Amino acid sequence: MNINEAISKLKIIPVIEIEDSGNTSDLGKALINGGLPVAEITFRTECAAESISILTREFPDMLTGAGTVVTIDQAESALKAGARFIVSPGFSRSVVEFCIKNNVPVFPGVVTPTELTQAVEAGIETVKFFPAESFGGINYLKAVSGPFNKLKFIPTGGINQNNIKEYLSFAKVTACGGSWIASKKLISERKFDEIEALTKAAVNLVR
Repeated sequence: MNINEAISKLKIIPVIEIEDSGNTSDLGKALINGGLPVAEITFRTECAAESISILTREFPDMLTGAGTVVTIDQAESALKAGARFIVSPGFSRSVVEFCIKNNVPVFPGVVTPTELTQAVEAGIETVKFFPAESFGGINYLKAVSGPFNKLKFIPTGGINQNNIKEYLSFAKVTACGGSWIASKKLISERKFDEIEALTKAAVNLVR
């Protein structure tokens, strides 16, 4: 099973902003025990690469990726840490080309027909639709994706337990990214039992 197939099977990618790498191990356990062995660790904090390294070392079967990657330096750092996929908030041709060259799946952020066209030209099969809810939600996605029959989407931004099933019901959506499962606040307060419970609830919701 390749990365795209694995993500499609899991249906949810927890988008995680972690401020203290000391919380990484407990976070990984909570996600795995909750039935969701996948994490997108965002490069919004200084310890992103370290957290990715911890997850890949302690939980080798977990699908650990890097998010908010906007430069080649960040992409290199993520790959050295063991990231198995890269997610960007926007379409960066240099990051996309770097990932393709290094044979790592990359999901660039897109929202307009022009960006979708650029993704197709670059040979991308799955893109991140971001910010999903702020940019028209599922109705906009259905409209803008019409001319792009082969593209798959991972909507992210404003996705939660109240709207994720609507997104996943659209055939072109392969999975959704969301931060409600393991929010920065819950992680910093070390509420890992709550994260595990939210994970289980999310898994049951989309099953």
